[in-house]
Amino acid sequence: MSIVAIIPARGGSKQVPRKNVLPVGGVPLVQRAITTALASRLIDRVIVSTDDGEIAALSRAAGARVVDRPSSLAGDTASSEAALLHALDALGDDAEVVVFLQATSPFIDVAALDEAIERVRSGREDVVFSAIETYAFLWRPTIDGAVGVNHDKAHRPRRQDREPHFQETGAFYVMDAAGFRSAGHRFFGRIGFSITPESGSIEIDSVEQLELSQVIAPLIDRPFEIDVDAVVTDFDGVHTADTAHISSDGDERVTVSRSDGMGVRLLREAGVPVLILSTEQHPVVTARAAKLRVDVRHGVEDKAAALREWAVEQHVSLDRIAYVGNDINDLSCLAIVGWPIAVPGAHASVLSAARVVLSHEGGAGAVRELAERVLRARTQNPETRPSPVTALELTTEGATQWSTSQESQSVAVPPSTSSRRSVSITTVM
Repeated sequence: MSIVAIIPARGGSKQVPRKNVLPVGGVPLVQRAITTALASRLIDRVIVSTDDGEIAALSRAAGARVVDRPSSLAGDTASSEAALLHALDALGDDAEVVVFLQATSPFIDVAALDEAIERVRSGREDVVFSAIETYAFLWRPTIDGAVGVNHDKAHRPRRQDREPHFQETGAFYVMDAAGFRSAGHRFFGRIGFSITPESGSIEIDSVEQLELSQVIAPLIDRPFEIDVDAVVTDFDGVHTADTAHISSDGDERVTVSRSDGMGVRLLREAGVPVLILSTEQHPVVTARAAKLRVDVRHGVEDKAAALREWAVEQHVSLDRIAYVGNDINDLSCLAIVGWPIAVPGAHASVLSAARVVLSHEGGAGAVRELAERVLRARTQNPETRPSPVTALELTTEGATQWSTSQESQSVAVPPSTSSRRSVSITTVM
């Protein structure tokens, strides 16, 4: 049986301009819908119907086939059903089940989707849509005042004494293809609903709903593995707790984690390129990178440009890079990589841009957590790994002299640097 998922995604939108390409959890909405469809164990093909070049490019990159939608079916008054029927005609085959997914629902539950497909495929129902259970008291206005819709205003039973109602979420509609063609609309024959988690029922039709989705995405998505080919991190707030200790004579000291250092070592040994990218022009950044034996670029004003340049040098696609940041100067980098990642306590705008929020704070295991999740993904999917370029090994000859203390390493700043202060990095177990 042929089961095809169709995602209508036009370029125009009045309430939220360009919403289908806007990121939630660091991933454009249209690609989130495609990823969900590809994760289904029952869907054979994923189609995106669009009139927009950018949406088409994003869709192909995510693994979907694109059907060019004519402008007559892409206006504000055009129905989703019209786009679905056009896509089916363009495919020119005998799809038996149509799965209508909406990109504006960023948290589609794959298990609920597969259950709905199974019910239509088996003939139990002709249509199954996503819904949430609600016990809300609904009202409508009249000229004589508000009137209860689903309850008697004189009787207020407890929740446990009420029958629930079920509200469409708009996330998916699974339909018998022949029945849909005949009816011309999404509700026909025997209709059922699949109950989905309320936490993921949000549908984006306003800027406020978009912003809410961006905030809660790291809490709902929670990907366990991070499948990338390179790792780039900010320094302050990621390798450190974003604080510095300054003595009366101007010496500056930061604290880093030995656990993070081991995480970086494991990445290097696995052949994963690592870069520390910082706007700070300070010898402590160079010293830590030298200790970790990774590439470093600091004193950088345009971090995104530096990241793009490094990615080209390493022959790594930006969508295969994880970038970890904590503040607003990281936003440009977070916007261009496949895995934008934040540490706990990061600036609100960074948390909203992140695909993942780590559990460990900067300077206290964040880098180690990231490393383990990257390596876990590589272990589970070894056949998909390209041969990565190893991280640049930085030498410290004539530049630094490390003490033999197990608790701290003091670095004498070389005469060629602009600062003559001594810098100390303290590592914590």
